[in-house]
Amino acid sequence: MFGEMLRDAYAVHTGIGPRPLAGGRLPRPVIEIIERDDGLVNGAPAAHYLDGPEHWQPYDHRAVDRARGETLDIGTGGGRIALALQERDVPVTGLDTSLGALRVCRHRGVRDLVPGTVDAHVADGRRYDTFLLLGNNLGLIEGRERAPAFLAALAAMARPGAQVIAHGTDPYGTTDPLHTGYHERNRRRGRLGGQLRLRLRYRELGTGWFDYLVCSAGELAELIHGSPWELVDVDDRDAPYYLATLRLAG
Repeated sequence: MFGEMLRDAYAVHTGIGPRPLAGGRLPRPVIEIIERDDGLVNGAPAAHYLDGPEHWQPYDHRAVDRARGETLDIGTGGGRIALALQERDVPVTGLDTSLGALRVCRHRGVRDLVPGTVDAHVADGRRYDTFLLLGNNLGLIEGRERAPAFLAALAAMARPGAQVIAHGTDPYGTTDPLHTGYHERNRRRGRLGGQLRLRLRYRELGTGWFDYLVCSAGELAELIHGSPWELVDVDDRDAPYYLATLRLAG
């Protein structure tokens, strides 16, 4: 589903290839539908996965400035971060589970792409100095159950002194009962308040249900406790958004 959505967003963006039409000849906006397990439905334009640096938020620029050495862009999506790093001559690899997304990346000029999860990529024997979890991709940690294995996989691919730069969002500043009630429902079930259960829809396509974590910096510190990583910096200048920097311990 994600790959088909990016393919269509790229076609609308460039005018190349078949585009979804809203009747007549006008391209239909490509919208990612996000459904939460309590019935909440939101939509967002998929074009942001293709945004150039001129459209980025300030924290994206600061994150890219911190990348050094061999870099793994986890959940590369449309390749916006990887392309910017290539232009800076930073050696970067884009990793994504969506083959369709990787095809879009390749069309856009991303040179080094790997399909799969971080766990599967460990077997490839590659080693990195920087791991990027941008575009709110700190959420890929999923929750308490998944965090140890995810962090261990990164450590298995890390060179000495490696760093993780992750973009997260503190979910607890809201007073909207739709969200505060969801946080409480999660806690009653033994989950972190901002641990989302989601599925994505695009046109007639959809994903299965999956966990995606939105957590505070304090919760992140608890999740990495006992892992091979330590939290060394939290940049919250754009609160509620933040950049967390983890460094390989030892």
